[in-house]
Amino acid sequence: MHTLPAITALRGQQLLSVLDDIARLRIRVFNDWPYLYQGSFDYEREYLAAYAATADAICVIARDGEEVVGASTGLPLRDDGPAFSAPFEAAGIDPAQVFYFGESVLLPAYRGQGVGHAFFDAREAHARALGRFTLTAFCAVDRADDDPRRPAVHRDNAVFWHKRGYQRQPGMTLQLQWEEVGQGSIIHPLTFWTRQLEPVA
Repeated sequence: MHTLPAITALRGQQLLSVLDDIARLRIRVFNDWPYLYQGSFDYEREYLAAYAATADAICVIARDGEEVVGASTGLPLRDDGPAFSAPFEAAGIDPAQVFYFGESVLLPAYRGQGVGHAFFDAREAHARALGRFTLTAFCAVDRADDDPRRPAVHRDNAVFWHKRGYQRQPGMTLQLQWEEVGQGSIIHPLTFWTRQLEPVA
């Protein structure tokens, strides 16, 4: 059993000190089901640099000693690409009201110890403190239940997300392209999950 990782929230330029660590972690974790992502270190660094350049972005880091074993990102939806705002606009939701949670990645040995809740707690608190958001949201890749690549021991995150108060929004879907292991460059559907953000008490 590993010790419980230390959780630290970084903002803006603070991310630069751990950019390479997070890039490597994302490639390692997203290579597994359900994303099957054939990652590129250069692309990951460029992607994460956008968070570092966004004043209201957050990255929550989990460390075991000096090693970064988990990371979770978030930023105002308007600061991400237009493809992310489009499903909200189509649903009549003002993207300016939405704080978007990017990806959470955590090495398998550290799962089931409360780190996922810490990631959500920190990002929700950050969005709430900014004072201009009414909704938090993230998206997850859609995979068929009978996909033969699905591991028999795979633990779906839907139960965890429901416990956090998030609801899947059928129809609020975007298409993203990435290099999939053994398949090449493929367009993937990802559906949004949302939750009303309570104001600061």
